[in-house]
Amino acid sequence: MPIDLGKALAATFPTQRAEWGPDNVILYHLGIGAGFEKPTDAQELEYTYEQNLKVLPSYGVIPIMGATAGLNDIPGIDINFMMVLHGEQELVLHRPIPVSGAVENKGRIAAIWDKGKAALIVMEAVSSDKDGPLFTNRTGIFARGEGGFGGESGPPVGNQAPERAPDVTVESRTMPNQALIYRLSGDKNPLHADPQFAAMGGFDRPILHGLSSFGVVCKAVVDNVLAGDVTKVARYQVRFAGVVYPGETIVTMVWREGDRLLIAAKTKERDTPVLSNAVIELRS
Repeated sequence: MPIDLGKALAATFPTQRAEWGPDNVILYHLGIGAGFEKPTDAQELEYTYEQNLKVLPSYGVIPIMGATAGLNDIPGIDINFMMVLHGEQELVLHRPIPVSGAVENKGRIAAIWDKGKAALIVMEAVSSDKDGPLFTNRTGIFARGEGGFGGESGPPVGNQAPERAPDVTVESRTMPNQALIYRLSGDKNPLHADPQFAAMGGFDRPILHGLSSFGVVCKAVVDNVLAGDVTKVARYQVRFAGVVYPGETIVTMVWREGDRLLIAAKTKERDTPVLSNAVIELRS
């Protein structure tokens, strides 16, 4: 049986340690396009220069990469990784992320939902430093062809964008070589660099990492809605709705609803969805 719910939900990932410093933070920011359009702009230099350096909240997905690797080594899960898609990402910021830090990542399978034709496997990683939990990631992996095992379908999709016009719209042009930079932060899937591998996946050229788009949208919101204050983000959740080719423009649309910012994103050139059902919850 490809998925054994009992075994999978009882399993845990080995605890892993991750460290970072200013160079890691700057490299990540470059991989989501910081400094591309206005390299010497004072606001951009806060992402790309050691002086007054700040950390975008979406950086929290980087230190847990090793902690959520090896999914197929988890008891109760035996799936075809050619049929796997990164479907969802939720990041909870318990405190703002420091410029330099070290955490221990403790991972587990938080849930497995039966979506009929696919299984949605939710991996959770809690990252803690000496002062306690710093951030928590929940990564939703769609395993196509692994549904129909009789499990619960999971909670309904939320964070629907209103039908009215967005309160803020931001265009972020990605760099043609953005995937080649972003992969140096840890995700070296050849889908994002090798044209032949991309062709095997059905793409005419390598695509941008979904988590790079995740960061682009986070930066667009922080800069244009939150006046550059990275400490205001308490939670950021998205569904990955489509691909971006490096060099395309991501259009981020934001609707203000109290202490929640509802978000959707699309490509400008092809008018295709990038992120949907997305939300940033603000720290009070």
